[in-house]
Amino acid sequence: MSSVRARLLGLCRARDGAVMVEFSLIVSLLLLVTCGMVDFSLALYQYNGASKAAELGGRLAAVSDPVASNISTQSPMDAFSMVCSGATAACSGGGIYSATAMQTLVYGRGKVACGAVASGQLAAMCDAYPGLTPSNVTVTYQQSGYATSGLGYAGRSGGPVPTITVEVTGVNFDFYFLNSLLGLAPMAMPTMRTTVTGEDLSTAGN
Repeated sequence: MSSVRARLLGLCRARDGAVMVEFSLIVSLLLLVTCGMVDFSLALYQYNGASKAAELGGRLAAVSDPVASNISTQSPMDAFSMVCSGATAACSGGGIYSATAMQTLVYGRGKVACGAVASGQLAAMCDAYPGLTPSNVTVTYQQSGYATSGLGYAGRSGGPVPTITVEVTGVNFDFYFLNSLLGLAPMAMPTMRTTVTGEDLSTAGN
């Protein structure tokens, strides 16, 4: 019995392998912190990409055929708000949805998928945020008749010049390392939006 007690006491006093245990704990913590820094850096990169995609979409929408294809039939003096969602492929406020015009904003002119930007072409939304699809994009065309006439567009023959808001929605921050290490699921990214004043609203003229 005394020999067993002596062995237990000796085991409690033993320091063999203590350095290895401490090293393992420190390395695990450093690995977790490093992976976290990398993942949150990637999240910031994704955030900036989505924000830039909204900016490119707004610029392209101002000089391309409208997603609400019947805007040209409205009077420059009319007040309206047409909200076109790529997720539902429909426009509210009396707008008629154009899938081709939405694809132009997301993929670029004459494209149905993301690809290289040809010489002389404007960059599209997916060029800033690869993987973006029309289902992630909402475009709003809004106009106040009084404000439009005040801007001098009352006699414009090409139809109204609305304010355009392009929103990027439904995209997530993807955590590659923390998802594997801690099971951290993707987090919803806040809505990115850009508002611009419409120009000629015509793809053919640019």
